[in-house]
Amino acid sequence: MALKTQNTRFVLNLSLLLLALASLFLNPISALAMGNSATLPSFTDFSKAVQDGQKDVLRGVYADKVLALPVVQQPSGNAGYVSNYDGKATQFGMASQFGNIGLLAHNHLAGKSFSQLAVGQEIRLVYGDGHVEYFVIKEVLKFQALQPNSVHSSFKNLDKAETLTAEQMFKRVYTGDRHVTFQTCIEANGQLSWGRLFVIAVPKDKSLAVAQTSQ
Repeated sequence: MALKTQNTRFVLNLSLLLLALASLFLNPISALAMGNSATLPSFTDFSKAVQDGQKDVLRGVYADKVLALPVVQQPSGNAGYVSNYDGKATQFGMASQFGNIGLLAHNHLAGKSFSQLAVGQEIRLVYGDGHVEYFVIKEVLKFQALQPNSVHSSFKNLDKAETLTAEQMFKRVYTGDRHVTFQTCIEANGQLSWGRLFVIAVPKDKSLAVAQTSQ
């Protein structure tokens, strides 16, 4: 009975994920200017700017010389919501159910910076009360959507011989040990939703432990 309940919950979560993918990739909306600056603020200035006193609410994500984005949460019951404001990332609420953090953005808005992230780069998450979590990027995954205009599309890995279903993709990027997943789309051949980009970062302490073990 417990297994059946778990499977039912996963199917529901998968349906919500497909809704989120539809919102993120299939309905691009014109950017609403936020007055972006070519120069990123220092981490100290950024951290102070996004704090609002809420202890467990993620309010910002920072990567030196790449991005400094305030983070907004999805409205309750709206798993398909993604901010249409440039310079903001949206926390994917469903990822939190698995103890992980998902950050969504349209690739013609804040998602443009996701493609500049690289393996080994440090990521800092700032919460409302000012406390910070440190992560390090472990891998960058790029997939082609075999049916770009379908939320049920399968995905072809661009770096190795592998094709995943939507369900397998969900499990790959949002379940498992605690991590952060940046998600946006890849534009190609005139299609905004041609592919999918996932940048995955693990806790900094864990990444250091793995590196020391491998030496």
